[in-house]
Amino acid sequence: MARIGYARVSTTDQDLDIQIGRLKNAGCEIIRSETGSGASRSGRTELETIMQFMHTGDELVVLRLDRLGRSTRDVLNLVHELDEKGASLRILEPEVTTAGDMGRMVITILGMVADMELKFIKDRQRAGIEAARAEGVYKGRKKNVDDDEIRRRLAAGASKARVARDLKVSRMTVYRALDIIPSQTKLPEKPPPPANAPSTRRSPWPCGPRW
Repeated sequence: MARIGYARVSTTDQDLDIQIGRLKNAGCEIIRSETGSGASRSGRTELETIMQFMHTGDELVVLRLDRLGRSTRDVLNLVHELDEKGASLRILEPEVTTAGDMGRMVITILGMVADMELKFIKDRQRAGIEAARAEGVYKGRKKNVDDDEIRRRLAAGASKARVARDLKVSRMTVYRALDIIPSQTKLPEKPPPPANAPSTRRSPWPCGPRW
């Protein structure tokens, strides 16, 4: 069983010594540290290295939960990853561990917090959009391609499929630029052949009709 400590600060102005000292006092044989934003787990190479070498019975120790990240969902994913490896997480402030039955409850609570966090974010986004619409500010997602550009290319002789492919848009986007619906576009019917035109029907016999 290995006890591995992880310390992180967001800027070079912050001091790692306090975290490292606490991790040593907690009995960590190995301590990895780095400087970087806690917005997400990506880019934190020291933490990724630790996760690669965690095995059954190992314990990851941090001073506070926010040293692993500010996103509850990211932290929860990390806890699940440790659990799959048979390892656990220990937090010093406050003293919490994910090992044992109590750890299962901690994971459950973290999951509930993550779901609530996601719901709050969506609610704030929805409220912001509704407020912007009420003020006439929100116009929806900006178009990546201007309708005039689509019409210009079609007028130059390009097919709808070619325009959609070149501009990396859907066929429906091309039709919307023309203000038509695909189901309403029908191929022109062939005119009936003249009454005195020779028949183009082929004989059912390979060498002509039998006599």
